[in-house]
Amino acid sequence: MGSIDRYVFRTTLASFAVVLVSLTGVIWITQALRGIDLMTSQGQTILTFLGVTSLVIPALVLIISPIALMIAVSHTLNKLATDSEIIVMNAAGFSPIRLFRPFAFATFVVALLVAFIASYLAPEGLRRLKQWDAEITADVLANILQPGRFAQLDQNLTIRIRERQPGGLLVGIFIDDRRDPKERVSIVADHGTVVKNEGGSFLILEDGNLERFEVGKRDPALVAFGRYGFDMSKFSNQGHDVTLGIRERYLWELLSPQEEDPIYRQLPGQFRAELHDRFMAPIYPFAFAALTFAFLGAPRTTRQSRNFSMGGAILAVFGIRMMGFACSVLTVKSPLAALVQYLMLAAAIGVSFWIIIGGIVIEPPAALIEAINRSNERILRLFGRPAAA
Repeated sequence: MGSIDRYVFRTTLASFAVVLVSLTGVIWITQALRGIDLMTSQGQTILTFLGVTSLVIPALVLIISPIALMIAVSHTLNKLATDSEIIVMNAAGFSPIRLFRPFAFATFVVALLVAFIASYLAPEGLRRLKQWDAEITADVLANILQPGRFAQLDQNLTIRIRERQPGGLLVGIFIDDRRDPKERVSIVADHGTVVKNEGGSFLILEDGNLERFEVGKRDPALVAFGRYGFDMSKFSNQGHDVTLGIRERYLWELLSPQEEDPIYRQLPGQFRAELHDRFMAPIYPFAFAALTFAFLGAPRTTRQSRNFSMGGAILAVFGIRMMGFACSVLTVKSPLAALVQYLMLAAAIGVSFWIIIGGIVIEPPAALIEAINRSNERILRLFGRPAAA
């Protein structure tokens, strides 16, 4: 790789990284705000909130990477064209297909990243997210116990908390336990926390009083305690299995699903559609990069407008992506839709290389330019006409 190739390669990947981080960050924030109740209503720490919401980032990167590459390639080509570097390289003997080589190297790096995310990282993040979310939301201590409400967890068992503070601290705890017909236990504690270990889930109460009424006795037994453990394992989901959806499966699990898998037996079409989506994920960066270069890679003078080519590249990429989404939906019912998607991407890459090799400059028709100019002149005359006295 020569110095020019390294320069274009570094510029493209640097632009790709900036665009990818920016777009992913913006979309991640919009998704993360939906889970803000982890801290407000369920008393989780900000580290738990960031950990749970960040697990969706690989899935976002999987979708955003081809678009970020398209923006990076167009930015690099626009930079080279603005500085007249494309014209200089073309005059020095660089053909368009030769100039495309460093972009192809950068696209190959992005495709490897996308393939790794599609086959392993995105499913791993989603299954960890599902498991973590189940542990948080399915636990009765985080989901049912709401401040200021009496929650009946079981027959003859009622718990109330006054408020929930950051860090999972429960304040103002009242427990009325009448599950044992021979006695009734009432507990009032200043505060408490939830502790989970191998033995189960426990509500650790601190600074409180326990009052026990036994059948046949006149006076209750009153005990003041500094620390008391109340077993809540029955109401925790600890140890329960989490059913994995289709998007949480690794690539090799989609390739050879188990015949007795109930989800596969119920939704075989969605398994097929997800599998083909994983296969085509690293192909989209090549299609987007080739289309963008076909529209913007030809040498032009600074007097020639690139707006039409830029708009054409955006519309072509948008159209390919929308058709891909449509084919993915149709693949659930018909395997032929997946074949159409493969042919569509192959045609996009093939036509792009035909344009690049032939050095074809994509410009608007002369009639369209004349019509736009006449329309602009009429608008200028309309608004530039002097006002009547």
